[in-house]
Formats: sequence, structure tokens, C-alpha cells
Amino acid sequence: MVARAIVWIIVVVSIMYFASMTSAYLVRQAEGNWLYFDVPRIFFVSTGVIIFSSILLLFKLFVKGDALKHRRLIDMVVGICGVLFIYLQFQGWAELVDAGVFFAGRESNPSGSFFYVLTASHMVHVAVGVILLLSTSAVGFLKGVESFGYKAISSVSAIFWHFVDILWVYLLFFILFIR
Repeated sequence: MVARAIVWIIVVVSIMYFASMTSAYLVRQAEGNWLYFDVPRIFFVSTGVIIFSSILLLFKLFVKGDALKHRRLIDMVVGICGVLFIYLQFQGWAELVDAGVFFAGRESNPSGSFFYVLTASHMVHVAVGVILLLSTSAVGFLKGVESFGYKAISSVSAIFWHFVDILWVYLLFFILFIR
């Protein structure tokens, strides 16, 4: 299927982008003048939300019989979890600003700038995932969860969503342990 191939290409390109960004992070960090700051706890809450959403999406594979109609509800709930994740990320940014960690300006530091760029780039991916999931749910309502269209978009959105989940866990661990 073409859509599945396209999503895998997007995943590979995204991996290359984030690999280059984390490599640049390491190079810049080695140059010095690096501000060490605590990652606000709300980022751990958002991590729990995105992991829960991925587990919930996996649960959809086991829904059978009369419960099939609940698949589209699962897609919606996972999409809502994505929106909640983005909201929590913005709250985390607000906490960083309150702690004096800025993206740009005289008081900024490369470590803070990298943190904002990495998390913002990830949020763009989450937003795309939310759009895919809500589209999946809409197709499920319009055509039914047994339709080819639903199965196709459901597969693509699940691949992308699990990638986004794994990517976030990687980024968080990278930022926490590569200090």
C-alpha cells in the first residue's frame, strides 16, 4: 500500500532529522557555555500520557465482535491524549520560562534553545499524529470499522503514533542523561 510506504519514509526522514539534531546538541554541548537545568516534572506527566495513548492504541488490536465499533472511540481518545500531551508541553515551557530558561534573547542559552527546538519539533509530529487519528476515527464513523479505508488509515496512523511515542521517550531520556 502506498500510504504505508509513505508513512515509513516519513518515519525514516524524521529519524534522520532527530539524529542530526541530537548530534548537533552533543557537538554544541562540548563547546561549553552550557546551562544545566532541571526538566520540569510536567514533562514526565506528558510522557505518561503519550505512553498510555500508545498502549490504548495497541489495545485496539484485540477488540473483536460487537466491540469493533469502539475502535473509532479509541482513535478519538488517543487523539485527545495527543492534544493533552501538546498542552502539557506548553505548560512545561511556561515552567522553563519561569525558571529563566529561554529560547532566544540575551538571557537565552544554547541548552535551552535546543530543548525548545527538540520539543517543538516533536510537537509538530504529535499534531500530525492527532490529525491522522481523528481522521481515522472520522473514517470509522463514515465508512465503518470493517471498511478497507478505515483499516488502511488505521494502520498508517498507528505506525506513526507509535513512532511519535518512541521518539518522545528517546528525546526525554537523551535530554535527561546526556547532560
